[in-house]
Amino acid sequence: MTTSTTATTPAIELRGLAKTFPAVRGSHDSEVRAVDAVDLRIQPGEIVAFLGPNGAGKTTTLDLVLGLTEPTSGTVEVFGRRPREAVVSGAVSAVLQTGGLLRDLTVRETVRMIASTYAAHSPVDVVIDRAGLTALADRRVSKCSGGEQQRLRFALALLPDPRLLVLDEPTAGMDVTARRDFWDTMHADASAGRTVVFATHYLEEADAFADRIVLIAGGRIVADGTTAEIRSRAGGRTVSATLPDHALARATAVLRSTEGVRTVDERGARVVVTASDSDAVARLLLGELGGRDLEIVTAGLEQAFMALTGDDRDRLGDQPAHHDEELVR
Repeated sequence: MTTSTTATTPAIELRGLAKTFPAVRGSHDSEVRAVDAVDLRIQPGEIVAFLGPNGAGKTTTLDLVLGLTEPTSGTVEVFGRRPREAVVSGAVSAVLQTGGLLRDLTVRETVRMIASTYAAHSPVDVVIDRAGLTALADRRVSKCSGGEQQRLRFALALLPDPRLLVLDEPTAGMDVTARRDFWDTMHADASAGRTVVFATHYLEEADAFADRIVLIAGGRIVADGTTAEIRSRAGGRTVSATLPDHALARATAVLRSTEGVRTVDERGARVVVTASDSDAVARLLLGELGGRDLEIVTAGLEQAFMALTGDDRDRLGDQPAHHDEELVR
């Protein structure tokens, strides 16, 4: 990967970014605000996941980063340049969910054809190997599964040796092994300085493979941080302990009067408390209330997602990918 800007230049910088579309006919609103005043900075070498419910604005934001659409207001810079300039220079590649493949060509023929459009590119066999397609190189695209076609799109994205990879549902259709191999490659690339930004509907994927999660709802960033930080912000921690019989009668009243406690649940001799200050609750349970078998658990990412986005319909998991552009346009 070549570098032409300083190490301090952000890979992506969004300032006051907004994008509106005309509202659907019959709507009371004149426009839909798909992206609403987003500020975001992503540094070189980061692996960042965009999470959010359907229609949150994830794909629209990525389209703006790729220069596929222009912002209504605000600015987008990719390595200090306008998005289209960065794309044309080969600094940015994308793996999208659909399009760009000719069914009658083989995998190798497809990669060779796209490689011919670049003045300089990585060796064809190298990118085929990195995408895990060597055994399928002579197979026609029409005979490839959805996951295999997605890996072919990944191979094409690697041809210009980009400094930034933008991925929209990159592992859609891949089996578990292919997903793991794909992310092993992404981490190796990030260690070498490549930046990876991806939108996903797989909570486990974001949790396992991203260094940072940007949670989007209603076109705005509602949380930005590591998985642990987002879990903590959303629901605090759950603290539980087994209490002696003589302490159970007054435990609920004592705990509910403690600052930062949100819920108290008695489950036989065990008390389960959700609180923003888990240390204070732990001291109270072990000290004044004489508890034992203490456990402290951080909220799950799915709980955090629902708490921060207010969405209890779209339980992100191993579901078919949705393209949120269909909902906002």
